[in-house]
Amino acid sequence: MLPQPTFFVSIAFGFIAWGTLTARYTARYIWPALRVLPRVDALRPLLILHSFRFIGLAFVVPGVVSPDLPSAFAQSAAYGDVIAATLALLSLLLLPRYAGMVVAWIFNLWGTVDLLNAFYQANHAGLLPGQLGAMYFIPTVVVPLLLITHGLAFRFLVQRENESAMREVRRPA
Repeated sequence: MLPQPTFFVSIAFGFIAWGTLTARYTARYIWPALRVLPRVDALRPLLILHSFRFIGLAFVVPGVVSPDLPSAFAQSAAYGDVIAATLALLSLLLLPRYAGMVVAWIFNLWGTVDLLNAFYQANHAGLLPGQLGAMYFIPTVVVPLLLITHGLAFRFLVQRENESAMREVRRPA
């Protein structure tokens, strides 16, 4: 099989595997435990996971990736991930306060757009899978998980606000 289709099949399998795991086990074990927690506590594990996005800096480390990896892709992916990791950590630090929720929203929006932009930049630059070197596992294994957890974070951010508003309406005066 040619490298490019193999790369896309690997990414698709990453989404299928993480999606199956998320749908099956999150719905059964994790979601029931997290949904009863305050929104702040439910977001913490997701933010901790995303604090490891500093690993994306390896896209600009010579020897880890091929020297002919397009620099536009490498720099965008590396520094976008570092910003996402910084926002995740800042949100964790501030989370008990309103500012933490604001940063959590900013992080989640930035992180999602950053990952989608990396796919766009890779396609636009004509990225070949071999150019990723040791970083091949990032788009095939890690990025699907990160995108799925961004979806979960959006669910917490939106649903919890609505649930809190409903509780306030129902509370007797």
